[in-house]
Amino acid sequence: MFKPLIFYIGLRYTRAKRRTQFISFITLTSVLGIALGVTALITVLSVMNGFEAELRERILGMTSHATMTGRHGQLDDWHALEQKLKDYPHVEGTAPFINGQVMINADRRVSGTMLSGILPDYEGKVSEVADKMKTGKLTNLVPGEYGIVLGAELANYLGVITGDKITVISPQINSTPAGVVPRMRRFTVVGTFQVGMYEYDRNMALIHLDDAAKLFRLESAVSGLRIKLDDLFNAPQITHAMQNAFYDDYLVSDWTLAHSNFFRAIQTEKRVMFIILLLIVAVAAFNIVSTLVMVVTDKRGDIAILKTQGLTSGSVMGIFMVLGAIIGVVGTLLGTAAGILLALNVETIVPAIEKLFQVQFMAADVYYISDLPSKLVWSDVYAIAGMAFLLSLLATIYPAWQAAKVNPAEVLRYE
Repeated sequence: MFKPLIFYIGLRYTRAKRRTQFISFITLTSVLGIALGVTALITVLSVMNGFEAELRERILGMTSHATMTGRHGQLDDWHALEQKLKDYPHVEGTAPFINGQVMINADRRVSGTMLSGILPDYEGKVSEVADKMKTGKLTNLVPGEYGIVLGAELANYLGVITGDKITVISPQINSTPAGVVPRMRRFTVVGTFQVGMYEYDRNMALIHLDDAAKLFRLESAVSGLRIKLDDLFNAPQITHAMQNAFYDDYLVSDWTLAHSNFFRAIQTEKRVMFIILLLIVAVAAFNIVSTLVMVVTDKRGDIAILKTQGLTSGSVMGIFMVLGAIIGVVGTLLGTAAGILLALNVETIVPAIEKLFQVQFMAADVYYISDLPSKLVWSDVYAIAGMAFLLSLLATIYPAWQAAKVNPAEVLRYE
């Protein structure tokens, strides 16, 4: 069916003649339509991959890859567990923590906050918060001095800066002669951090582990251990094996469970965006149908002559499928090349456009991510190119079948 002669004739039909200039124009629009659709798909998915990677990095800058805690929500002897985890496969670092919900009061402003007790020397093993300090240093948290590091948005809301005093109110209570009152402690702001995630910058504060133990009356116990793994994408499998290794003594969870809804929403959005943008390619691909129908109508005499010379109906179908496939291949290749170039240079092109037209697409005072990150995933490129070519090939079936049905006797009667 697909002989060199068929390819030769199919290629010849792509060339324009004076009386087929309009058909050639429609063919060109089909090629450009497919190319634009493929370019848009590759670029948009690359930008979405870039946003996902950026958000994942910012989230994991504050949360650990895995967390291990006791059955009752605390660890009584975290030092012993830390020694066990030192030699455990895939574990690169551990750090103890104490978490608790508190109210923070500064003058007339009050805010509910997640308070986390940490050891500054250990925290760098599992998170990047030390590198995200906006003011002060994480090492300013000294046991017994009751220093506190606030998220930048939380500090702005409370209207405090480094050196100011705030009151931390614990949900635990004290019994006094005057009655039952909540536990309160004055803290000094020794720094602020900004990781670029509102959830953390607005609702989180850090204090020293020893101060947290006194505030929450845990003595030598901690809430758990935060664990850094050598492969964050393999965290579910590693934590499952870890849970089996430690039996029922501890509870192990990973970062995918803590933020499963968030990343599932991103994946759903990517799938929907892929389908929507694929419709652009589909419209351009099915424009090939009208192109080939006009070519078949224009070449009815040629088809009749070829059939009288022994060309089979299958070979006639092959000619027009080759013609449609050429349109699809050229459009797909052009779109793939343009999409790859655009995806790899989005972070350079967008600032240049902003500078040229004196605009800012994502204002830094509104969005935490003020630029457009891009991450090209080759599996996406292969899938998009394959789908575009497949749609182009499917669009050729009906016109090619109509060409194969041409009856030479009826056509040549009027030639």
